[in-house]
Amino acid sequence: MRTTALNAAHRTLGAKLVEFGGWEMPISYPNGTIAEHLACRNSVVVFDVSHLGTVRVEGPQAFDSLQKVLSNDLRKIAPGRTQYTHLLDPVTADVLDDIIVWWVSENVFDVMPNASNTERVVQYLGGVDTTQTRCVIALQGPYARQLMRTISLEASEVARNHVQVIEIMGSTCVVAGTGYTGEDGLEIAVPVSVSSELWHQLVSNGALPAGLGARDTLRLEAGLPLHGHELGTGITSLQANLGWVLGLKKDQFQGKEAVLREKESGVTKKLVGLSTEGRRPPREGSSILKNGTVIGSVTSGNFSPMLEHGIALGFVEPGTEMGDEITIDVRGTDLAGRVVPYPFYKKTI
Repeated sequence: MRTTALNAAHRTLGAKLVEFGGWEMPISYPNGTIAEHLACRNSVVVFDVSHLGTVRVEGPQAFDSLQKVLSNDLRKIAPGRTQYTHLLDPVTADVLDDIIVWWVSENVFDVMPNASNTERVVQYLGGVDTTQTRCVIALQGPYARQLMRTISLEASEVARNHVQVIEIMGSTCVVAGTGYTGEDGLEIAVPVSVSSELWHQLVSNGALPAGLGARDTLRLEAGLPLHGHELGTGITSLQANLGWVLGLKKDQFQGKEAVLREKESGVTKKLVGLSTEGRRPPREGSSILKNGTVIGSVTSGNFSPMLEHGIALGFVEPGTEMGDEITIDVRGTDLAGRVVPYPFYKKTI
């Protein structure tokens, strides 16, 4: 099992460590997942997300290489910006991975795949796997930028969905205005040699360490998909309501023909939000029923710390409508609920 350069720091902080995507990662710290979740919504937390991959694609052909394979259209952005995109199966258009592209400079791109998919992304895109050379530290929450100013004013000013190379604590870092929580924040790719120093400084200056448990409940409240749940084998971008990542005006991208066939025939299932009564949450794999008939299954479910009831994402039959009353069978217990829009929680200011 692989470990990040911050593993010793997590142990010192009393983190509960688990295997995730082949890495030993903190699931929570002594404060607990709900406290970490609420701190991200109301203040500022820091995550180690170094298990995510980084593939550096550079050179005069880098733009064309990415443009002809990845689904989204890089012409919509420019150097210094980031873009969410999909890598599709060339035959079925299933989502092999969902990716953030950091367009670092004119001919330099950092492609950020999910933890277990880095090798696959290199296979399709080329480039160099630089995952082991850096840590990625995510500072998230409404006070993330304010805290970052205590260390680097320049880094704190990297705008949402922008990326910039910045010297922090004497080392060259890549800073992006991205995250996976539904909050404002920054993700910092920092050289391994100084990653512990930056982590300790952020914690000392007031960021609460948070684990993958809180990251999952935060992304679910924000209605963000997780590969292997709402995306993956047997799931297409259109079924997951992510058609906006498909650059259909491009001459080509991997899987485009399959996408066009699916648009013509219609999706066979669709992703919806589900809200249930009470504190007991829906769980992955639970059947979704309407009028006693199974219409789908839950892909992600949990208790929402902000809404204080169960929420879930799941795939259902295309004819299912918003507001439909449903039940979710959780290990023989029926949870009453209804189909609702997502994100489930969204800032009102």
